[in-house]
Amino acid sequence: MSRIIFWLALVFLVIFAVRSKIREAQKRHQQQFREPQQPAGGGARSNEKVAAEAETMLQCAHCGIFYPASESVQARGRDYCSAAHATLPAA
Repeated sequence: MSRIIFWLALVFLVIFAVRSKIREAQKRHQQQFREPQQPAGGGARSNEKVAAEAETMLQCAHCGIFYPASESVQARGRDYCSAAHATLPAA
């Protein structure tokens, strides 16, 4: 009788270990290749929300870096990243 209990326990532990490893692999795979999950009825709304939150980027006429349009300083008809660059002479 004890042999039967031993073998049943061993089979149970092996099944449990295999299922655990499979779950870990699936979680890693999902995290590695995470795709944006969209709700069943509102997929287009989430895309619109992301597009509405995105801000236009501008390039500084002096240093050439890109920055959000809300931080723009305009002078002499050009866009600059800061007031300091707007006051510098044109290159």
